[in-house]
Amino acid sequence: MEVKKNSEADINKSRTSVVVVGLLFVSSLVLASFTYKEEKDLGNGNSSIARNADVLIQEEDPTAPPPPPPETPPQIDAPQPPVDAPIIIEKNKEVPPVVTVAPPPPPVVIGPTQTKVEKEIIDFPEVEAAFPGGPAALQKWIQQNVKYPETAMDMGEQGKVYLTFVVEEDGSISNVAVAKGVSTDLDKEAKRVVRSMPKWTPGETKGEKQRTRCQIPIVFTLK
Repeated sequence: MEVKKNSEADINKSRTSVVVVGLLFVSSLVLASFTYKEEKDLGNGNSSIARNADVLIQEEDPTAPPPPPPETPPQIDAPQPPVDAPIIIEKNKEVPPVVTVAPPPPPVVIGPTQTKVEKEIIDFPEVEAAFPGGPAALQKWIQQNVKYPETAMDMGEQGKVYLTFVVEEDGSISNVAVAKGVSTDLDKEAKRVVRSMPKWTPGETKGEKQRTRCQIPIVFTLK
C-alpha cells in the first residue's frame, strides 16, 4: 500500500524552520548594530584623548617662552589715619601792669624816747587821800550807788568786801582789786562801785601830791 504524503504537514515543518532562521537573522542584525555603535563611541573617545595628549605635550614644551608675570595692581598711597596729638592749651599771658615805685620818704629823725616813769605808790603819806566831804559822805554815796545782785539775794549771800585802790595825783581811781571777798557777784558789784566813785583829794608828802594806796570795806546786808 502506497503511503501518501500530506502536503499540510510539510508546509508546517518548513514554516517553523523559516521562522527560526528569521529570528536568528534579526538577532544578528541587532547585535551587529550595537557592536558598531560601541566601536564608533570608542573611536570618538580615543580621538578626544589623543587631542588632550597633544595639548598636554604642547604645554610641557621646554622651548616655549615663559608666561608673562601677572600684572600687579598699581599701589595707591592711602592717607594715614590721623594721630591723636596732645592738645596744648596756652593760657593768655597777661601783661603785668606797670608799677610805679614812689621814691622813699625822707628818713625821719627820731629823738630819744621818753619813758614815763610812774611814781611810787605810797601807803602812808603825810596827808591821807580823802573822799570829798569826808568818811560820812563816802558811806552815804556808797549806799546810794550799790545795787544788790539778785542772784546773791536769791542765794542769801551777804558780808563785807574789802577793796584796795590807788588815788592818782589828779584824784582819779585806778588799780581796783579785791583784798577779801564774799562771792563772785558781790565782789563784782563792789569793784564796780569803787571804779565809779568821783575824784578824791590826793595824798601829799612834803607838800607834793603822791600816788596813795587806800582801802575801804563795802558791806552787803540782807534786811
